[in-house]
Amino acid sequence: MSSIELGAVVIDALLGMGVTDVVLAPGSRSAALALAADRADRAGALRLHVRIDERVAGFTALGLAKESGQAVAVITTSGTAVANLAPAAMEARASGVPLVLITADRPAHLVGTGANQTADQVGAFGPSALGVVRLSSESGDADAWAAGVHRAVVLAEGRRSRQPGPVQLNVEFATPLLGELPPLSSRGLEVSRSGGHTSVELDGRRTVVLVGDATPAVGVEARALAEVSGAPLLAEPSSNARSGPNAIAGYRDLLAGVGADIERVIVVGHPTLSRPVTALLSRADVELVVVASSASWIDPGHRADVVADRVLLGDQDPAWLARWRPADAEPGLPEGLTQRHVADAVLASLGAGDDLVLGSSSIIRAADLSPISPAPPRVFANRGLAGIDGTVATATGIALAGRRPTTVLLGDLTLQHDLGALVRPAQEPAARLRIVVADDGGGSIFHGLEQGAPAYADSFERVFGTPQGVDLAAVGSALGWRSRMVRTQGELAEALAGDAELIVAGLSRG
Repeated sequence: MSSIELGAVVIDALLGMGVTDVVLAPGSRSAALALAADRADRAGALRLHVRIDERVAGFTALGLAKESGQAVAVITTSGTAVANLAPAAMEARASGVPLVLITADRPAHLVGTGANQTADQVGAFGPSALGVVRLSSESGDADAWAAGVHRAVVLAEGRRSRQPGPVQLNVEFATPLLGELPPLSSRGLEVSRSGGHTSVELDGRRTVVLVGDATPAVGVEARALAEVSGAPLLAEPSSNARSGPNAIAGYRDLLAGVGADIERVIVVGHPTLSRPVTALLSRADVELVVVASSASWIDPGHRADVVADRVLLGDQDPAWLARWRPADAEPGLPEGLTQRHVADAVLASLGAGDDLVLGSSSIIRAADLSPISPAPPRVFANRGLAGIDGTVATATGIALAGRRPTTVLLGDLTLQHDLGALVRPAQEPAARLRIVVADDGGGSIFHGLEQGAPAYADSFERVFGTPQGVDLAAVGSALGWRSRMVRTQGELAEALAGDAELIVAGLSRG
């Protein structure tokens, strides 16, 4: 059979498994996949998103899958193009986001011969991939090819393992690469999902519900658990649980006080933002109950006592929650324009119909101290590995998938890591995206770490702070974004109420 037939079968099988979004980074070896995907897009069978940069394509697919919860395929050509998917693959693995990484390849017999754009790319993502499925136009038939795609999607979505993540689908195409596409068809496979949920009943000892990075659905369940039982709710910004009467805004600053009396922690999602929380999860005197829906669970301190699919928590003493409320009084903020001012203002400007994407550096930690909103937006962040790369591309994918107004709040270095995502392809649909940059001229997060000690002051700016002096508003304007620079709280409020697409808030370092 031919390469064009293989490309058609791959796309048909994706459709049959319910895949609705494909991201393509163009190339020659992936031509059959590109033409088949374009045909399906024209027929209204899927949505094709074209990106010229493979790293941006990977993170765009990550955002699409993160918002939808369904597998998204991303296609690259062979060679170094494959390696550019690695950052998104690593994040998807750590976050449990279903991606099918379709890497076009030369025939296996050309590996090691010096043939153009040929590398040993099978298994290129190492432990980041849940598995590798290999297809070749030189072996197998349409049924075998479709079965391989089915396996890749099932594995990526965790339909049997309950552990979603990225899967490499390596597809070898021999020449000739093109020809006439066979008729469009849908090759599906019905696969039952794993069951056997385990519920654990817990008594009413002093408990807090700690919620880290989580999907909106998981966040809603965690909030309900806290409210039904009367437990304090300690929710990170991207937990999607940070609202309601039980949510404690400044919880991480309270752990050394009232937190000393915690007897049990119920962990939901992936909490990673602060060292006080890490210390809490390592305490030997605290029972640690981890709620996990996949085969793996969060236990960095190796202290988990119970791992369960769901828990039933007994009623808490009302005095326990009451002890957290006076301690949670909001302290005054300094004058000027700080990260907290920016985070508070952005959150206050958004409602339940909006989406917010937070950069994984100091700005998300500022948002972790912001007041509780009565009707918060859905919040997303790449907290699986907490890298700052790909944030704008991820936000673009979320905005395209959700079709909701989306704001991305990030630092200046985080934006500089993803400037390529500011390029909006002329023939592609535009995302409803607004970018707010807390620009403090470098990596201020290091001031709060060991590197910020006076002993390292001589080297700090060069090797940690790394101020770049880039006029980000000018960069945005040059790329067609309506940009505005603000330096006061009043200017920020005015910009948030206006039509600016890129708002750069100039902050002071320190």
